Amino acid sequence: MCSGLLVSTVAVEEGWRMGSLFEELEAREAAARVRVEGLEAEIAAMAGKLEVAREGLERLRIARETVAEVMAEMSADAPAVQAEGPETEAVDEVREPSPYAGAERRVVGVLAVPKWQPGMDVSVLPRVYQDILEVVADAPGPVRAKQVVPRIGLPAQTGKIEGTRSKLKRLVERGWLDEDEPGLFTPARRRTAASPNTS
Repeated sequence: MCSGLLVSTVAVEEGWRMGSLFEELEAREAAARVRVEGLEAEIAAMAGKLEVAREGLERLRIARETVAEVMAEMSADAPAVQAEGPETEAVDEVREPSPYAGAERRVVGVLAVPKWQPGMDVSVLPRVYQDILEVVADAPGPVRAKQVVPRIGLPAQTGKIEGTRSKLKRLVERGWLDEDEPGLFTPARRRTAASPNTS
């Protein structure tokens, strides 16, 4: 009788211990799940912040490269502008005393590409613009800036592509190229039509 009671008591204690162990495991599993979900949420938030930071870094890199390219172009183009006839008046106007140091050079850099006129040769343009015109003229059809970049010896980087696109658009504004569709550049039709009469 006594031994039966003892076996029964041991069985109850074992059952209680097993039940308690399962409860403990369930509690730990729930805590681990909460921690994993919390870490996943943190990772997602950090990934979003990382993407925003990367975009900001890329914008700054492109801006720096573009500014460096424009400044280098302005330095190279400045002497050529003073020799140009029609554009010198605009340059003189800009050279009035100004509190903004360097503003004159920025405008001079823009005026380095003269407006095309009948009889005008590409030799009046800075070398990089001559190279761009040659690439566009040799292409079998309209070209994009990213197609021009490697053909003028530049690496196919976003900053170089954007800088070249701005030069292409400047050539369009000055009558050296046409842009019938956005981003697609061709030789200017009026230049091509006038070329037989040029010397």
